[in-house]
Amino acid sequence: MRKRELAQIHIAKAQLGLDDDTYRGMLWTVARVRTSAELDHVGRRRVIEHLHSRGWKNEKKRVRTPDATYAKKPLIAKIGAMLTASGRPWEYADGMARHMFKVEKAAWCDVRQLRKIVAALNYDAKRKQGENG
Repeated sequence: MRKRELAQIHIAKAQLGLDDDTYRGMLWTVARVRTSAELDHVGRRRVIEHLHSRGWKNEKKRVRTPDATYAKKPLIAKIGAMLTASGRPWEYADGMARHMFKVEKAAWCDVRQLRKIVAALNYDAKRKQGENG
């Protein structure tokens, strides 16, 4: 928490364009300290609130990691459909995952691995079609 608050203070200092003398003067006026390292929790909160009152906006750029399960759902559904069409159980796809990637279950594979399983099932379907056709 301390590191984050100190980082916010220094980011605000840079964004507001405060020179060192102005910054240290503000620290003394708001919290009666000479450096941000001397700030306690209450002091850090006061300084952050003061910087907000002076126009600093804490715009966090949150990077949202993609939901892996959301990305995998269409591929899992496709694998299920391909298994059903070929009359094979899910254990077949699990066996492929074990053989190809050393992963116990196909559902535990990442998107890249699932695409390879789809390609292998597609290859298998074409091979079976050639035998019957």
